[in-house]
Amino acid sequence: MTRRVAAHPALIALGAVGAVGVGAAVWGIGIERYLFTVREATVAALVPGSAPVRVLHISDAHMAPWQRRKQQWLASLVELEPDLIVNTGDNLGHREGLDGIRRALAPFAGIPGVFVHGSNDVQAPAPRNPLNYFRGPSRVHRAPELLDTAAMDAFFTDELGWADLNNSAARMDVAGTSIDFVGVDDPHRGWDDFDALTSAIASLDARPAGGSRIAVAHAPYRRVLDSFVDLDADALFAGHTHGGQVCIPGFGALVANCDIPLRQAKGLSSWSHRGRSVPLNVSAGCGHSIYAPVRFACRPEATLLTLTARS
Repeated sequence: MTRRVAAHPALIALGAVGAVGVGAAVWGIGIERYLFTVREATVAALVPGSAPVRVLHISDAHMAPWQRRKQQWLASLVELEPDLIVNTGDNLGHREGLDGIRRALAPFAGIPGVFVHGSNDVQAPAPRNPLNYFRGPSRVHRAPELLDTAAMDAFFTDELGWADLNNSAARMDVAGTSIDFVGVDDPHRGWDDFDALTSAIASLDARPAGGSRIAVAHAPYRRVLDSFVDLDADALFAGHTHGGQVCIPGFGALVANCDIPLRQAKGLSSWSHRGRSVPLNVSAGCGHSIYAPVRFACRPEATLLTLTARS
């Protein structure tokens, strides 16, 4: 008679956990990071009497030249016929990332747009331990490789016709409505300069009575969002968080890489400061660092946000 020895329950449990882990890794690395999606929402954010504005919010492409699927998907978004492009930075993810960004965004030439920098538009990514994100916002690499930011900016401003909002302001006609835009350089690196922004706002002609104002930053730090509300912004746009990038289903983001509340690390919410609440859209972004090629329970995205007039 052959005697069978039952496996120890602990070994069975360990094997099950291992199988789940492998399955999650296969999904996050091999499947979900390619499941590009468009999140659509509508919010009453503009001053009364404003025409609706369809905003395509893109962020955190972290582009490498070989990422053709992402490039083709971004280029296809022109079919959504947006009135305005808001680009909240971290376009580049490789020293030759601009080649991919050109292929991805060239179809948007002539559509009004604005952009700000993320740190990865200036400094190339470097390997880092992902567990360090649980210790707080990431720090700058000691000797970062600098990217050709000037060439990227020239592509955006000269070829696409977008306005540079890095510590600056601009007034544009969007869908027949004059809108003021304000923005800052990446707060994650402390490059935001509200004194320079205030001077830029002052250099504009007097704001039209009842005119709308949209504020843009890469990283949604509380101090920046509060300052935008103080500047009488009607809507806020940011990226940087990747929506947590690796999330727990039913719970959401575990980290945001800044001090925004985790419940607001992705999607449309409201930011309140000094008795005033303003719509805030934080993009989960459509990319990832080449050193962390994974997304889990957080699909790569762009947002088509329709801004309508408040009643």
